[in-house]
Amino acid sequence: MPDNTPSQKTEWRLQHYMALCAVASRRASEEIIAQGRVCVNGVTITTPGTKVTKNDTVTVDGKPITPEESMRYVLLNKPKGYVCTLSDDRGRPIAADILKKAYSERLYNVGRLDMFSSGLIIFTNDGSFAATLSHPSAELEKEYIVDTSTNLPRSLCDDFKKGVRVDGVFYKCRDAEELNARRMRIVLIEGKNREIRRVFQSYDVGIRRLVRVRIGSVGMGSLEEGQFRDLTSAEVNSLLRIAKLKDY
Repeated sequence: MPDNTPSQKTEWRLQHYMALCAVASRRASEEIIAQGRVCVNGVTITTPGTKVTKNDTVTVDGKPITPEESMRYVLLNKPKGYVCTLSDDRGRPIAADILKKAYSERLYNVGRLDMFSSGLIIFTNDGSFAATLSHPSAELEKEYIVDTSTNLPRSLCDDFKKGVRVDGVFYKCRDAEELNARRMRIVLIEGKNREIRRVFQSYDVGIRRLVRVRIGSVGMGSLEEGQFRDLTSAEVNSLLRIAKLKDY
């Protein structure tokens, strides 16, 4: 596994340190800092990028945080109906809660799947790993199988590969293949919010089922819906190589 424990460094940007402590991803940590919820040595910090060391006392919402002792990398086959957030004020089921009985560490999701989609999503407490895989420059492929409620328009597959503009937003998949009259395989790179659903809706095509079956080099295999497993060292390293990692 990549070695990103705090012993390797003596100083971190605050959002990076929070990610190492499994508070949230770096981007989400920046939002928490901006909300005034983070203190360093008793002083409220609202500016991301503030430097901290292992000798500083950092709290979030008044609770001290410390770096995780070990890094976890978990692959979940998320069931439909679960949201990919750390909390939900609407009381909807949270995907991370599926993992709580098996892992004592606080794990957060790398990227998201919308509530009505199912399939693969990675959870970790390694903030650098999450940031690397989530960065647009990573060019990490995500593959989906889409089942529709009506026949696919003949032009949809080719149009999506060339690029489609919906409500002023440009969507373009890396690859697409019509498997049958009501099923399509789609590979995305950037993965804008609800990209597949917005494109299909623009063609008046209803989606009956949307499943993510691959993330980079990691496929579904025999992992059934609701099941999860640890990623192997080889899988973690493969994902990092694909993401053009420079820092590990």
